[in-house]
Amino acid sequence: MEFAITTLLNVLAAIANLALISSGLAVIFGMMRVINLAHGEFIMLGGFATIYAARMGINIWIAIFVVSPLFVAAVGYVLERLVIRHLYGRLVDTMLATWGLSLALIGAATMIFGNRVEGVAAPLGGVSIGQYSISLYGQVEVWVVLVLFAAGYLVLKYTEVGLVARATMQNPAMAASLGVNPSRVYSFTFCVGAALSGLAGGFLAPLSGVVPTMGVAYVARAFITVITGGLSILVGTALSSSLLATIGTVATLFTTPVVGDVVLLVAAIVLLRLLPKGITGSIFRGAP
Repeated sequence: MEFAITTLLNVLAAIANLALISSGLAVIFGMMRVINLAHGEFIMLGGFATIYAARMGINIWIAIFVVSPLFVAAVGYVLERLVIRHLYGRLVDTMLATWGLSLALIGAATMIFGNRVEGVAAPLGGVSIGQYSISLYGQVEVWVVLVLFAAGYLVLKYTEVGLVARATMQNPAMAASLGVNPSRVYSFTFCVGAALSGLAGGFLAPLSGVVPTMGVAYVARAFITVITGGLSILVGTALSSSLLATIGTVATLFTTPVVGDVVLLVAAIVLLRLLPKGITGSIFRGAP
């Protein structure tokens, strides 16, 4: 019984982790159709922001929830104004440009922080369930992701801000004719996606540590999750994260983490073979 409860809680934590690292890309790629290969580096910057904010004496929760998202959103705003805004609607060009940005960010981080793993202690300890133990920090992440996705759904579905954002992404010319400034909406949406990536990096910092090249480990998983989710960025990402993280965690439990990652990738390939438009490609149409 203790083993089943521990496994269930670990699966929930893995789902939350995958959903969180994919949320920023879901906004930038799933909503804006920008192939952001610098997504992993945005996560890395969020991790470093949390670590150095904590070392400066800022409360770790403030560093995770405030400092990291704001810092990466500011970086995202600058990059969007300088580079990305000139490439909207040009998928291949955005891919090449963001690949170059990822290399530049890795190089800059290596020069500033060095090529070593840095970390910060997790703010919460663990709790024992029989002979097993789980991390309370991971369970906090579960609730954070639930609140984040619920808030995102409500904003996109029921508020004027969400309506304007969705309308602009679908038809910027029509939105402009109605008095909306598409450039401002695109910039704001990109900053939201960058902020979510920063939040993910802040949460990962106490779990896995931060190194300038860490983004490579997350960008592929985030892309697989978003593409598998399909058209609906929130519902699709939540469903694909639940499915893929469950499969990967169970496979890891009975084998090794490497085999677990391989099983996750194979599951995504099989799923996309069966559902070429993703999980929400044929159902949940209209859901944000």
